[in-house]
Amino acid sequence: MATKLKAGGFMEFVKRQDLKRIWGGFWQLADPKIWIASTVPMFVGGIMAICIGKRFNLFWFIVALIAVYLIETGKNAFNEVIDYKSGVDVFVDEKDRTPFSGGKKTIVQGKLTVTEAAAIAVLTTGAACVLGLIIVLFWERSVLWIGLAGVVISVIYSLPPFKLCYRGLGEVAVGFTFGPLIVTGIYLAMTGTIDYRVVIAAVPIGFLIANVLWINQYPDYEADKKGGKFNWVVRLGKKKALKYYALWFILAYVFFIVIAVLFRNPFWLLGFVSVPIAVQCVKTAYKYYDDTQKLTPANAKTIQVYIVTGLAMIVAAITHLL
Repeated sequence: MATKLKAGGFMEFVKRQDLKRIWGGFWQLADPKIWIASTVPMFVGGIMAICIGKRFNLFWFIVALIAVYLIETGKNAFNEVIDYKSGVDVFVDEKDRTPFSGGKKTIVQGKLTVTEAAAIAVLTTGAACVLGLIIVLFWERSVLWIGLAGVVISVIYSLPPFKLCYRGLGEVAVGFTFGPLIVTGIYLAMTGTIDYRVVIAAVPIGFLIANVLWINQYPDYEADKKGGKFNWVVRLGKKKALKYYALWFILAYVFFIVIAVLFRNPFWLLGFVSVPIAVQCVKTAYKYYDDTQKLTPANAKTIQVYIVTGLAMIVAAITHLL
């Protein structure tokens, strides 16, 4: 009897330890600190709905925000599984390991098994779909196709046979999703309408988030190349890809001039506030593109450009109330 009790107690301990490990792995996959990628366009779209569309519902905005976070977590999980199986995450050399390399590292570090990560991908994506359907059925039906597009892109971003991020389409998918798709989607969900000016206003966000992905591909360059993940940094080579890294910044800022003219509001030029940081990013990238550790400030500051610009856009949208 004592032996049975001890065995039972041990099994319970193992189960608790497994749950703790999986729970920790889940949050490492979800990575709330990078939810800023979807938070920026969601808030820009929401503020524009209030100040330009004159309609907003806080409850449904929060539901939509949670749904987008779930989609993002699902996308991370699908990508983690595929990158591990292709060897991309395993091939990263120790000298190239930084906070911006090797995905979420949950499988490599033993936090999750491949099966557990795949289960999280399916469950979080499924939960996002349920929330999306609730929004469609009880609040705004016209948002169905945008929501569906977001889910599909998040799944085919990594999964075969599409594997967008392996075929040089990952940058486009990220720029489109976190730019026009999310901003327009939340504006439509809140107001029931689409304003072409809002779609255009979302373009700089798309360029800037694509640039975050672009510079974050440098630490994984060798591993991606070896694992067959032919993103554009791998296709062009590190040095040549720098020209496009600078170009995406330039195009983002050019669009702020277009947006200011469309809205007849000079406050949209506040987007230029992040130009000095972007210049630092480009200078650092050109100097240290082949030194992963010294390139890290460019990785971090590219995210900073994205955040600062997003805040400037929120301020610009608020000025429409003046």
